[in-house]
Amino acid sequence: MFRLNDDEQIGTRGGGKVGTANPQDTQSDPGAALDQLAAWLKRLRAERRISVSALASRAGLSRTTVSKALNGAAVPTEETVIALARALSAAPGPLLALRSEVLPVESRAKRSRQHEAPIALHGATKDEEEFETRYLKYIENRWKKLSIIGLDVRHPEDTSWPLDVAYLSLTLGNSNASLGMEGRGAAMRRTPNRIRIEQALAERRRILVRGLAGCGKTTLLQWLAVSAARRSLPPEVRHLNECVPFLLRLRTLTRIGRLPQPAGFLDAVGCQFAEDQPAGWVDNILASGRGLVLIDGVDEVALEYRNATREWLEELFASYPENHYIVTTRPSAVREGWLSHSSVGELSIHPMSPQDVSTFIDRWHNAAAVNEAEADRSHLFELRESLKDAVRSQRGLTQLATSPLLSALVCALHKDRRGHLPHGRMELYEAALSMLLHRRDRERGIDSDSIRLSERQSIRLLQRLAYWMVDNGQAEISRDDATHHIADALPSLPEVAVQGSAERILNHLVDRSGLLRTPDADSIDFVHRTFQDYLAARFAIERRNFGSLVSHADDDRWEDVIRMAVAHASPIDAQRLLRRLISRGDRHTANIEGRHRLHLLAAACLDYAAELDPDTRQEVRSRAEALIPPKNRAEADSLAKVGPMILDLLPGPEGLKTSEAEAVVQTAGILGGDSSLTLLKQYRRCTKGQVPFYLQSYWGRYDTADYAREILRHIQNLNYLSVSKSEQIEEIRQLKPLKAIDVQGDFTEGQIAALPNLEGIEWLTLSYNSTLKDLRVLGGLSKLRDLTLDICRGLTDVSALNNSSATELSIWKPDYNLLETLPGLANLRRFWINAASRSLRLDDFLPSSEMVDVYLGPMSCKSLKGLSRWVTITDFSIAAHDLVEDVEELAGLPFLNELDVQGSAAATLLRGIPVLENLKSLKITIQEPIDLSSLIGKFPSLREVDVTCTEGIVDVSALRGVEGLSVRVREKR
Repeated sequence: MFRLNDDEQIGTRGGGKVGTANPQDTQSDPGAALDQLAAWLKRLRAERRISVSALASRAGLSRTTVSKALNGAAVPTEETVIALARALSAAPGPLLALRSEVLPVESRAKRSRQHEAPIALHGATKDEEEFETRYLKYIENRWKKLSIIGLDVRHPEDTSWPLDVAYLSLTLGNSNASLGMEGRGAAMRRTPNRIRIEQALAERRRILVRGLAGCGKTTLLQWLAVSAARRSLPPEVRHLNECVPFLLRLRTLTRIGRLPQPAGFLDAVGCQFAEDQPAGWVDNILASGRGLVLIDGVDEVALEYRNATREWLEELFASYPENHYIVTTRPSAVREGWLSHSSVGELSIHPMSPQDVSTFIDRWHNAAAVNEAEADRSHLFELRESLKDAVRSQRGLTQLATSPLLSALVCALHKDRRGHLPHGRMELYEAALSMLLHRRDRERGIDSDSIRLSERQSIRLLQRLAYWMVDNGQAEISRDDATHHIADALPSLPEVAVQGSAERILNHLVDRSGLLRTPDADSIDFVHRTFQDYLAARFAIERRNFGSLVSHADDDRWEDVIRMAVAHASPIDAQRLLRRLISRGDRHTANIEGRHRLHLLAAACLDYAAELDPDTRQEVRSRAEALIPPKNRAEADSLAKVGPMILDLLPGPEGLKTSEAEAVVQTAGILGGDSSLTLLKQYRRCTKGQVPFYLQSYWGRYDTADYAREILRHIQNLNYLSVSKSEQIEEIRQLKPLKAIDVQGDFTEGQIAALPNLEGIEWLTLSYNSTLKDLRVLGGLSKLRDLTLDICRGLTDVSALNNSSATELSIWKPDYNLLETLPGLANLRRFWINAASRSLRLDDFLPSSEMVDVYLGPMSCKSLKGLSRWVTITDFSIAAHDLVEDVEELAGLPFLNELDVQGSAAATLLRGIPVLENLKSLKITIQEPIDLSSLIGKFPSLREVDVTCTEGIVDVSALRGVEGLSVRVREKR
């Protein structure tokens, strides 16, 4: 906020005086205050000689909003006042003070409490307001710090970062949607390949976030909870500032044995004052849509309980549909579309980019330097720069530092070893354990604890706990259980047993090992699950528990344990383990998916086997080669889960079918990394199917310059690119002129104007852009034919398109004010839209042009009233999820040739459709079978029928006797 004192002058930034605000003059008359606010805004506009349209453009507001503010027709919001003040080069403080006097007394009182109560309270009792304030402070205190590896150099109590410093905004992309362009309007609906997480959350109410171990899923939820409690979320997700966060960790809920009802949320997470909450408090919040429900770790729920977890989630969604929900999981824990019936979008956290890693290294070293002496701090910063150079120059190190966890390990080990790092992932974990355990022993002199454990002794105790947790499907262990397991081990460790009881030994491990932590008073877990898996694998190999490892091979929670077990094993034991894996896979004759999973897991383990006899290696490879090359996207996804090892088995494009070449490229693109870039280079001149399109789409996943140099410059007939980073624009200058481009993110008008060969672009997509206000930058483009506007929330005026040559326009979720400018577009022939405009009729917003192709998304309209005005329409598509009125208007389209009806209300809409004499082609997508016999009379000229049914079997017998009619029926499960 740009708040100034109430008596501060309203003037220009240069100090020019316009007037003085005196709230007392208007305190008793809100109407007079509103008139005075409007008068001052008018005066400022007149003195600056700015038109209303220009002021609206500068302020990023609609012309209607600006007119209302200037005329005193409505009380403007704080955001509107600030935007107008900025556009008029005036100080906003006095204007905001005057606006506050316009509000009713109770509103002013509520506003004055905002600094005390971070969330705006709606209709709450005094007890509820006070409890909410207390709860939000608890959320901030509980989650405002993160445990970060390696920060406790001399002060073991300083093992955490402030969340404000630690949080790193990562990037997301679709986890399950194909990158193809299948289906009408697909370009409008697909998520960009790389967008910042705040941007993704801005458009989604329910999200399942997938991410690998250590990628930052839990940190994301902590940041959301704390930021919402503080009302400090960034502009993209400002709407969540009004929410009350509930962070529920499934690892804890699983251990206590129940999934709570809303009234039990606070008790389930161990909030000490849960019993003090007013009756029905959580229910009231969720019922009003003010809940931000953050559910962490579906992968930490036992496989047999995941269906119950899904039912619990779906019950929450159904009972409280207006709240915001974010659920996290490891990628392979649940199938794609696991919550799709509840309209939950799926996104995956991408690996950290080189820029992210560099930022993380800076922040880690800045935090580590807090408790260092000046001389040591200087040396630490030298190490920081040398590490950044090493990560940039060493490909293997770059591949390791792709998540916050691994980046923290690299930073800590680099510092601990004075600039020297181990090689390989397993060596990295081993060195990290040694660093943490040895460091604790080295610091024992500053602790009153008299217990002394060697590194080996500590590991033997810790791995017992780790294996029990993995074997029992738990991410936490109670203190009682942990004490029992320590006591069970002490007889075999006499040098440890004489130092104290099992409880004392456990307390020492929690306090001193650096690997355990206490989420609450009664539970213990590892600082990261990777350490748990590493130690559990070591214990399994020492105990030769090969049978247990193999029997759990179809449980995704054991995948990393099994891989690491192969790494810990001797060559003979690794051979036995791998042969038992493939043997079990061979026995899965009835379960093809299970057989593939086991064979691919065995193949993934090869990368971890330091030494293995050639026969076993070949036998494992032969099973994998039966699955290679992949034939489709589903097989590509399955192969990608094996990991980078699979890249060594994927072939080049020679001799492959089109679908196989596409699937190989998709597999490599999903995996990413330098190894996959080497494979993709083999396909850069391949022209089979969608291979060139996929190669163009993956640019944002790799280093900008490397990918442009190694891949893009070699693609034949390169005509499309997706741009999500400003540095990509410069690389485009080195390529052949493009005809199609997708600009993703908040690119300014100037950046868009700087796109190379902009005047030659024929197809343009602007997506996820909240910066652009109008399209003047596109007004003079003579070759632009097809434009897609994909969730451009700031865009309020598209009238400049009438000066362009664009004939096709697709709009997805536009600003409501933008609809006012659509009727003026006279050049359009194809128009596809999905907008929150169900309060409007078609003739309120459809362009005044001779359109031939129209698509209406499910949010676009409630009534087709006025459709018959567009008599030129030949193709009409509608996604109907609610009742659509006035469908008889379709009879007024004499040239209508193709009709596409889809959505949950498609059957109802079809029953109301009038007779269409000239209709030739009908496409229907329905959920349940319908009687098709009525189509014969309604569409006498019909020649093609394409029916897709998501549930049940469609009876087409009534259509068999129609001469010349082609019928196609598909069942989509």
